[in-house]
Amino acid sequence: MNDNQLKLSSQVCFPLYSASRLITKAYKPYLDEMGITYPQYLVLLVLWENDGISVNQITEKLLLNTNTLSPLLKRMEKMELLQRTRSSEDERSVIVQLTEKGRRLKEQAKPIPEKLIKILLTENIDLSDVIQLKEMLNDWITLLTENNKTKQ
Repeated sequence: MNDNQLKLSSQVCFPLYSASRLITKAYKPYLDEMGITYPQYLVLLVLWENDGISVNQITEKLLLNTNTLSPLLKRMEKMELLQRTRSSEDERSVIVQLTEKGRRLKEQAKPIPEKLIKILLTENIDLSDVIQLKEMLNDWITLLTENNKTKQ
């Protein structure tokens, strides 16, 4: 093994990790206005797209474990953003639905993606670069998800 492979500057994971943290930080002022955290925002995005789905479906979409998602949903339920109920068809399944308060937050959230895109666009980075990066990252997520499944 070459020692250069163990340099921070040689790692693929570090720029991804750093960019992710910095993008999350860029969201923070907008989410603070709404009274929610970034993980709560992600749950709301899933529910705004498809309300009334199971906890398992949310874990699949967000690539989270149930033991990570359950406390998050519990806090959101206390905030009256959503409600959890046992499925009448399958007692083991919990269905998550937005409350009126959770649905109203969608209007407040609508300008956020555009505000974030404006932060990312520069003289050297245009919208097509952002779209291309997003598509590549989605491909990596698919690849790595499949790779992790085969190793379990």
